[in-house]
This record gives sequence, C-alpha cells and structure tokens, in this order.
Amino acid sequence: MDSDAAWPSTGALDQLDRRIMHALQVDGRAPFARIGEVLGVSDQTVARRYARLRAAGALRVLGLVDPLHIGLTAWLVRVRCTPDAAASVGEALARRTDTRWVSLISGGTEISCIVQGAAPGQDDTLLLQQLPRTPRVVQVTAHALLHIFFGRDLSPLTRTGPLGPTETAALIPPDAPARRPSETAEDPVRLSRDDQRLLDALAVDGRTSAAELATATGWSQTTVRRRLSELRSSGALYYDLDFDHGSLLGHLRASLWLEVEPARLAEVGAALAEHEQVAFAGAITGTANLYASVVCRDAGALYRYLTGPIAALAGIRRLETAPIHRTLKGAGPRHVTGRTHPSA
Repeated sequence: MDSDAAWPSTGALDQLDRRIMHALQVDGRAPFARIGEVLGVSDQTVARRYARLRAAGALRVLGLVDPLHIGLTAWLVRVRCTPDAAASVGEALARRTDTRWVSLISGGTEISCIVQGAAPGQDDTLLLQQLPRTPRVVQVTAHALLHIFFGRDLSPLTRTGPLGPTETAALIPPDAPARRPSETAEDPVRLSRDDQRLLDALAVDGRTSAAELATATGWSQTTVRRRLSELRSSGALYYDLDFDHGSLLGHLRASLWLEVEPARLAEVGAALAEHEQVAFAGAITGTANLYASVVCRDAGALYRYLTGPIAALAGIRRLETAPIHRTLKGAGPRHVTGRTHPSA
C-alpha cells in the first residue's frame, strides 16, 4: 500500500470485483450473505473476493465521522511552500491525526488538506500557530467547510458502478440516514470517550466485528450494535471506501475553486453533485465559495469538462483549476504515500 505499484491494474478487477465494491460503497458493513444474495453469488465467494482485494491493498472499508454532525468545523487548508519544501511539509501534515486528504497540487508546489477543527473552547494549534511559523511555508489559507453537496459515503462509484437501482436499493441498510446534503446539524451528536474508542477502531477498519469492537470499548456486543445504529442513523457515522479511483475512473485529478454568485451557490453545488467527474463538492468560506475535486480520464477529458458542463453553469464568476500531483493521505487516519484516489 505504500506506492501506486501496489494497486492492481484495471485488468485485475473483474466485473464481480466491481459489483462487490459498489455494494460496499452502498453499505460498508453489509453482511457478505446479503451482498451475495443481491449479486447472485454465495457469501463465501463475496468473502473470498473481499479478502483478496483487501490483502492486495486495493480496497478498504472505513468508518468515519462527519464533523458537521458532531459540532466541529472542518477546514479546507491550502499551504503554499518554497519549491523544495512542499513534499516534506506534506508528509509532516499526513502524519498528523487531525488531517485527511493531504495532496500535493499545482505541480507539487502547494499542499491541500482537510483539517478537523478542535472542539469548542480549544485552540486550533495547527491552523493558528504551527503552520504559519513552519520554515519555508510561504502562505496558509483556511476555508471552513459549510455544506457538502456530494461526498461522505457517496463517491463516483455510486454513479458509475455496475449495480442497478433495484440492487442498490436492496443494499441500503435500515439505519442509514436519508440521502441528503451534509450540513451542520442543529442538534450535534455528543461523543463520549467510549464512543471515541469505537470510532477509532472503525476508522482503521469499518468492518471490524462486533466482538472486536466490544473488546475495544468494554461494551457488550448488543450495546455495540445499538450504538453503531444510533450513530449511523444520526449522520455522525458513515462508511466509505478507500480504493484506487484511478484504476476505475480516470488518472487525471484536479481541484476546482469556484467563485459563485451567492444567490446561485446552492444551484451550482447541486449541479456539480450530478456530474460524473465530481468526487467531492462542498460550500466553503472565502472568495472562492465552492470547492470540488474531479477525476477525468486524461487532459482532453478535463478540458471538455471545463468547457462543457462547467462552462454551462450560470453564476460562476471565476474558476481556478489546480491539478492534483500526488495524494499523500486519504480519508482514513493512516498515512499512505503515493495513492491515486481523488482528494477532497
């Protein structure tokens, strides 16, 4: 998992592999028996295929927390460095526990990442103190993430995967929240220390068994299952896949920073959420008030996207495109170098 070479090529993933991956994108904790029933194969076949993909580093299920549902602010941070420093500063950011989606952008001279803000009343030392004083860091800009139009448990695989609507509907768990854009919850979920131990285990492996989670938390398995259902239905907990998007969706990735007329922000964000190239789209603070990460097959495809679907959207005043050179860390807590999935 430490290099792009560790990922299977497109040819290594057959149709059943892709169908299993799509099923897990719909419900990361779906029992293998339910997946097998929907896909028309045995649960042993699903389990064997999943184990092979996971062992090869091609697939990992993550149980993640949505900061907007637990009363925290997520920050989209851009760090501009001297040309010789971006890689080392990016690696240092990737090693932190409060960062996600750390990428080198703009030809490798700039870093973008998501930082989960501190709890109310606590100092945000990364944003306010450490980064601006880091040697060879030229500029730091931070944008609060206000609203998610597309992301969390939805990915391009949700749109382009091989499962049909009936199969997808059969996999949606009963405790899944309504499919709606993510925004700051009016009544945030309060997490206990026991909850945090549960969530720490899920962030490493979203399919950690109830027995193992019971050991980690000191709860009974019944309590574990009940709390998982509560956190999921509230929107605080969701499941996502960590996989090589490049092998399935395209190898050219880019960040889009859009300045949109405020009256059309929701309209443009909703439109981006429908574009098959978009891996993430969210409203942010700042002059550029809408951010998106996109995945395209090649430079020509990106050009056609920018001059076609993007150009057709009314209300965009300005657009900045920053190619993603390399992703140092994805959605999970682990520091993984050289991955090719899209960055938020």
